[in-house]
Amino acid sequence: MTETAAAAGAPLTDAPFTEAPVASDTLPTDTAALRAVDPSVRRIEDFYAIVPAGGAGTRLWPVSRQSAPKFLHDLTGSGRTLLQATCDRLSPITGGKIMLVTGVKHVDACRAQLPNLAASDVLAEPLPRDSMAAIGLAAAVLQQRHGDVIVGSFAADHVISGQVAFEQVVREAVAAARAGYVTTIGIAASRPSTAFGYVRSSDSLGIAEAPSALHVTGFTEKPDAATAMEYLVTGEYRWNAGMFVVRTDVLLGHLAAGHPELAAGLTTIAKAWDTPQRDEVMNATWPGLEKIAIDHAVAEPVAAQGGVAVVPSTFGWDDIGDFNSLAALLPAVGDSGNKIAGDQSHVLRIETGGNVIVPGANSERVIALLGVNDLVVVDTDDALLVTTRSRAQQVKNVVDALHERGIEDVL
Repeated sequence: MTETAAAAGAPLTDAPFTEAPVASDTLPTDTAALRAVDPSVRRIEDFYAIVPAGGAGTRLWPVSRQSAPKFLHDLTGSGRTLLQATCDRLSPITGGKIMLVTGVKHVDACRAQLPNLAASDVLAEPLPRDSMAAIGLAAAVLQQRHGDVIVGSFAADHVISGQVAFEQVVREAVAAARAGYVTTIGIAASRPSTAFGYVRSSDSLGIAEAPSALHVTGFTEKPDAATAMEYLVTGEYRWNAGMFVVRTDVLLGHLAAGHPELAAGLTTIAKAWDTPQRDEVMNATWPGLEKIAIDHAVAEPVAAQGGVAVVPSTFGWDDIGDFNSLAALLPAVGDSGNKIAGDQSHVLRIETGGNVIVPGANSERVIALLGVNDLVVVDTDDALLVTTRSRAQQVKNVVDALHERGIEDVL
């Protein structure tokens, strides 16, 4: 990995700041020089980050669990969890204006990892209602507090390398959002993946402050292998990483037009959020909200109307969707292509190659591999996973089977 996301950003800070717009071409082009820039210069005016931290990360079981999902773990050995690295990355361009949305049972763990994040900037969901409700609630609360502002939604469990490129892309996305577009960030497809959705682009928006921004003609769900290869050949398709930048009034306006009951419910909760009635209103309203992803609720229908833009990314990205994906982010140990996420001192490898090994945290149990290749071996205190790298996407089937058998204590 060329640059870890944690190393790329400054620590989250609660220090006072003064916002100032900046022309992107005045910023340094390397990360070391960027860190030396006056923080006020890197901040984007009226820009707030929303960090949805949800999901169980079932394809990364038994490391990721319902009680401690993958965003709470340091999977890459950077010294920062995925959640911390996400906020580190966003802090310089937001001036620490970050709003976290997570489940009630994860609030304490998140706040422990982000001690400088104000309690008022953590929104707790009583139960999952998918990404539209999570992002929409944060946008509605921010609008109640600050009026119409620009928000950007960035998942808590992605790995991004290249801070300079990341900040440049976000600046262009903000410029497109100011012009009224729902703007997504498209990831350059390095392979014909069937694990991601795709966004298709056409001509330039013609916005001076966002020279790379393109019109979006549509979104597609995860394709089969042949279709994914066709996408790459055209050069018009990029992976949809679920990063959206948009004005709050635009987002909530589109939501009200397409899903009025959901929009009304979120507005009701937002109006009560900073009042003593918050819990009462939340508990009465949230469970009945429509469960739908932001892609289906807003991005896809608005793209059909010509209201969505994409800024192509120039940074490294991975959602660590499974242990095979994790392997790509880890350095090889020795010359046989084995990857170890964690302490190597108790891992013995004899005539093995291409394996992904995750030793238990603080465990002294020895893991010995002899004459096997391309396996995934994950050891924890109460569960052991052994599979092949080619079947890493199917680990969620193990979780489903454990549910069916009523073995809930390891989930």
